[in-house]
Order: sequence, then C-alpha cells, then structure tokens
Amino acid sequence: MAKYKIAWLPGDGVGNDVMEAARIVLDQLKLDADYIHGDIGWEFWCKEGDPLPQRTIDLLKSTDCALFGAITSKPKEEAAKELAPELRNKGLVYNSPIVRMRQEFNLRTNLRPCKAYKGNPLNYKDDLDLVVFRENTEDLYAGVEFHPVPEKLNSVLHELHPKMKKFADTDINDMAISLRIITRKAAQNIIRDAFEHAKRYNYRSVTVVEKPNVIRETSGLMIREARKIAQQYPEIELWETNIDAMCMWLIKNPLDYGVLVTSNMFGDIISDLCAQLVGGLGFACSGNIGDNYAVFEPTHGSAPKYAGQYKVNPIAMLLSCRLMLEWLDELELANRLEIAIASVIQEGKVATYDMGGSSTTLEVAEEVARKL
Repeated sequence: MAKYKIAWLPGDGVGNDVMEAARIVLDQLKLDADYIHGDIGWEFWCKEGDPLPQRTIDLLKSTDCALFGAITSKPKEEAAKELAPELRNKGLVYNSPIVRMRQEFNLRTNLRPCKAYKGNPLNYKDDLDLVVFRENTEDLYAGVEFHPVPEKLNSVLHELHPKMKKFADTDINDMAISLRIITRKAAQNIIRDAFEHAKRYNYRSVTVVEKPNVIRETSGLMIREARKIAQQYPEIELWETNIDAMCMWLIKNPLDYGVLVTSNMFGDIISDLCAQLVGGLGFACSGNIGDNYAVFEPTHGSAPKYAGQYKVNPIAMLLSCRLMLEWLDELELANRLEIAIASVIQEGKVATYDMGGSSTTLEVAEEVARKL
C-alpha cells in the first residue's frame, strides 16, 4: 500500500500536457504514492452539466491531496450554449470547479511563490523572491451575486444605506450586485499564515495590500487585523499599501518586498503581476491549502489552442509539485526537485518557446528528471 493517495486531476486543454510532464518527474523522484484519476473540466460540464461531478468530490475526500492541471472556463452565457441539448434550459449555471473546491474543502490559503531563478531570460530582475498569500474563499469570489436585483434586497439596501440614493431611478433589471464579504476569522487566518511563513523563511517584512481609504469596511477589517497580529511578530515589519500603489511599487522596487498578503480579488491580480516579474505564468505555481487538505496547481489557464501540442512551459506545474511535496513533509524530495528545476533553467539548453527555446513540454520534464 502506497504512503500517499493523490487525486490526479488533469482537467482539459494543456492541463493534460503539463500533468503528463509532472508524472515523469514524480516517477523519477519515486514518490511513494498512488495517483487516482478524477473527472473534472469542460467536458463534464457539456455532457453532465457539472464540471466537478460529485464522484470527484467523493474522490477528493478519500485522498491526501490533489494535483490539478487546468480547465477551460467561460462566461455564463457562453457556457450555457455549450451544454448538451438535453441539459439546456434547465437552470444549470456554470461555476468554476477550482473555486468550488476551495470553498467546499475550505482551502482558505492560496500560496503563490514567485521566485526568479538564475539564467531565466524572462526575469524582470534577478534575485526576486516574492510570496503572495491570497485569502481563498471569500471576497467577491464568495459568489453572492444578484442580477436582476431582487426587489426586497433593493428596498432594504435603500433603507440601510444613503449612498443607494444614486441608484434610486435604476430599474432592478438594469443593475447587478456582487457582495464583497470579508470575515474576521478569514482575515486573521490568512494574515497569520503570511507572518508564520515570513518567520519560518526569514523574510524581514509582510506587506498587507488592500484599499482601506476607499473600501473602508472590508479592507479596513483586513488592515486592523493585520496590525493586531503583527504585534505577535515583533521581529517582522508590517508594511501597508494600497493595491494600485502596490502594482506601481512592484515594478519600480520589486526587490524591496518579500511576503505579500491580501484578500481574494486583489490577490488574484497581484499574483499575476508577481508571476510576470519572474518569467510569466509558465513559472507561476500555487497551493490551495486548508487545515486538512490541499490542491496544487499551476496558475496558467487551459490554453485550448495549444492542447496536445506539448508546447507550453511545464515549470509552473513542476514547481506546484514541489509545493505538494513540501506540504506532504517530503522536504528532501522537494529540495531535490527545486535544485533540478533551477539547474535546467540556468543551463538554458532545454527550454520551451516562451524562453526562446524549441523544446517540448515533455522534453523539459525529461531534462529535469535527468538532473534528479
């Protein structure tokens, strides 16, 4: 019996390509694991009306963690048009499987390391070592949205908040509302995770990225909790900055920063910016981490036009494997894998098209495996 049971979720598009690359490397590492395939992705939305079938959720509950490739995701109207004819007009609404996994398993922390490996021609600056902690279950991604706006909700909002006066003459059918929900517990959890990471890996600062001068209540709550928690870590500086200014400062002085922590939407935005500083989404790994379960994935999309061409960079997927190994407490294997990846990048002999090379997805994985 294997030591670990890992849910294997390729998804669709290039998700299959990069997961094949991951398996080459994990097999070379001889991780003592059973990899159990799970159905997830656009195919299952079209055929079954559910991109994350219940059988896959049951699978996740029986495993230690999951490795996830990528899936296609489309707006509501486009998604409805691609349903099988017998499923149309039944009120089915497409929901992102990864967002649903985060919420159903309370994968509250989204960890996104963005590190500039030496020799990468795409680095904005060498020696960058940024880590984004993104709250993963709340904010605008909680999915509490209305269109059209129910009359009862519209009336209550007008009664409770004077700034709704601006919309007094707006028809409820011509208005959409999304609620930004931040709870104190979630704010505390993500901020404490950021400080613990900074303490463990000797970062000198944690920067909380919000917009409390405008979004006063929700961002204000995040800032207040950050200030309280920072008092428990006197050796680590707390910096505060607005999301818009942070985008500017990351371009101007990226080496000044280490650990960044923020809410869900701002974290989604800022982590892509950080990823580009270290080479783009082909180098952007992530972990969706809860108290008892975790899902690891590259943050690039499914890129359907490249599916099956083995063209895309697998480094983000391989670095996601490294995060998984670290979470499983297989620290020696995680370290070996990162050294091998860094060596391949630095040599630059085997590289995908985005790095100026002509190697395939699998050739890069095979080269990493050789370094192991």
